[in-house]
Parts: sequence; structure tokens; C-alpha cells
Amino acid sequence: MDALGAVGRRRFLQVTATGVAAVTLAPRRGMAAGGTVRWVSPRGTVEVLDDYPYWVAKKFGYFGDLDTTLEPGPMEATATIKLVDQGQSDMGYPSPGVFSLGLEQGIPLVSVWHMGAYDVFSFAFPKGKKPANAAELKGKQILLGSIGWKSICDPELAQLGVDPASVNYAEAGALWGQALSQGRGDAALSWEGLRAQWTGQGLEFDYLLPYEFSKLPANSFVIRKSDFEDQGKKALYEQYLRGWAMGMEFGYQNPRAATQIVLEQFPALASTLKPDVATESQMQLAKVYRGPWDKRQGWGWHDIAQWQFFFDLIHKIGQISKPVQAADVCKNDYVQAANGFDKAKVQADASGFQLKPEMQAVDVKAIEARL
Repeated sequence: MDALGAVGRRRFLQVTATGVAAVTLAPRRGMAAGGTVRWVSPRGTVEVLDDYPYWVAKKFGYFGDLDTTLEPGPMEATATIKLVDQGQSDMGYPSPGVFSLGLEQGIPLVSVWHMGAYDVFSFAFPKGKKPANAAELKGKQILLGSIGWKSICDPELAQLGVDPASVNYAEAGALWGQALSQGRGDAALSWEGLRAQWTGQGLEFDYLLPYEFSKLPANSFVIRKSDFEDQGKKALYEQYLRGWAMGMEFGYQNPRAATQIVLEQFPALASTLKPDVATESQMQLAKVYRGPWDKRQGWGWHDIAQWQFFFDLIHKIGQISKPVQAADVCKNDYVQAANGFDKAKVQADASGFQLKPEMQAVDVKAIEARL
């Protein structure tokens, strides 16, 4: 069953008073020969370019005999970690801020795959109203899709020298970008990939980009600590993450092909994004996923010093009450095996992919110049 099939059989319940979504997903199916992995998104949809490595891996069989699903989950910020904790999903994709909230609540989670080696988050401003100095953010209203995203914004502001308590946050729902364009706020949280999509939708903003200021990590894949400690599941997760690594390598080798695969998966997305906009969205994400490649030990590798900087920062601003040692909760145990794939095969798959004429017309070099 694909992700869209799963969506039709899940029900979302109301968000509890604690801010953690109470959600029920579809019951588990029978185990495939190689095992089953259910992954849940933090963004309320999977009809985006963000997960292109997964769709590439599905198309080319990079997951092997594993039975996998990619599920949207509700938009409420902490739902992705709660569903993993409850055993309704095997792997979640929280931002570092949401991951830290789970740790603060005592949820036993381990980050096993660092997707966002560069920070992915940015702030969007109406055209001509981007502040010249970050200090000008004081007193401004920042629009969020979910109020839980405050845990994302607070450390971003703190590293800019802005007291998070000096800004006002407003939850504007799934159309928070449109709300900014309507003048309902002074700024909005955004991220790479979404930035290109907003532009393609006619939402023209100025941006404070992460590359201009941020030392923080971005989202990672988390699993239950008990699963991480279960040596019987090590091969399962290594195989699963190898599929993601191969998809990431494919997308780096041929951005237009990875983009086309996602657009073919989601016709509705293809109807709203032109090929050049969609490709730019993919390439923004691929830049974040690859990160400072010469300093990394492969796809998915955590830079423990980068994560320690994050945990120390959020402890300093009071987002967590106790210090966190990054090495205790960010693990690279699966990285070497996951990166041990046949790179020549992936390169051949990428270079041999048949692009549609409209994708062939996309100027990748022009996009690279804008990244």
C-alpha cells in the first residue's frame, strides 16, 4: 500500500491540552519478508519535494524486500515523535527543536540519520521589509503553521542575538505563507524547498536564509531507543537507510530526474509547480541534505559538535531544563553500512533516466547560481 492509500484509512484526533497530538494510524499489516518500516512526516503532507530520496528508492527498488510506507501525520509539531513513541510509526522526522521537546518530556528517542546537515529554516518577509539588522525582529509578529514550531524559531532567533520572548508568534495554519502575503504578520517561518514552492505559487518574499547566519542542524530521523538497542533490528534499519542514501545520491547526480519522479507520484503537485520551480525546490533541499560534504562521513552522518552547539543553546534559553549530551542521543551507528551501496549503479540509474521534454528544458546551472 502506498502512502496515499494509508492516508485514507487513518483518523486524526484532536490535539491534547499538552500540545501533543493524539493520533491513530492504520493498523500494522503483515510483515514483509525483509521487515516493515513506517515513516511519518512532521509537515501534514507527503505531496512535497522534500522526500524525493524515498520516491526514488521506491521506483528503483533500493529498499529491497522491505515493506515501507511514508505517512503524512498531522501538522501539529510534536505528533511525529509521539507516534514513534506510541509504536504507531517506526521512524519520525522532527526538527531538532521538536526532537529536544521529546527528550525534555522523557520520550526515549534516538536520532539515527541526519538529513539536514545544513540548517534548512529561514524567515520570510514581505518584499522590501526584510530587516537590515536582526535586532529589528524585536516586537514583530512571526507566522507559523503550528504554534509548536516555536521550538524551531526560538533557537534560530537566539543565535541571531534576539530574545525569543521579544517576538510574537501567531499560528496561521496550513496557509501561513498566504497569511504573510495578506499582511497578517511581519514574518513567517519557511524552509528550503518550500521557499521555491512559495515563489512558484506567486508568493514573493525576501528571505533571511540559513546560509547567512545559522550554525544549527536541521531535521533528522528518530527511532525508539529500544529499537536502537535491539541488535536484531540493526540490519533492518541499515537496509532501510541505505535506500534513503541511494535516493539522496541519485538526487545529487540528477536533480531533474529526482524531481520528475516525485511529480509523477503526485499529479496534483505537478499541476501546481512548473518543472523549473519544482527542480529548484529539489535542489534547495539537496544542498541542505548534502551539507559540507568534505567534512561529513557520508549521507546521514551527524556532526556531534554541531548538535552539541544546538543542545547547549536551547538549554541556555530555557527550551530544555537539563543539559543534553549530543553523543547520547545522536548516533552514527547505521551510517557506514547505509552508505555502503553500489555507487556505480546509482550513477548509472541517474544518468540513464529518461527525462520528459519539459524537464530536459530546465536549466540546472541557472538554478545552481541562485542557490
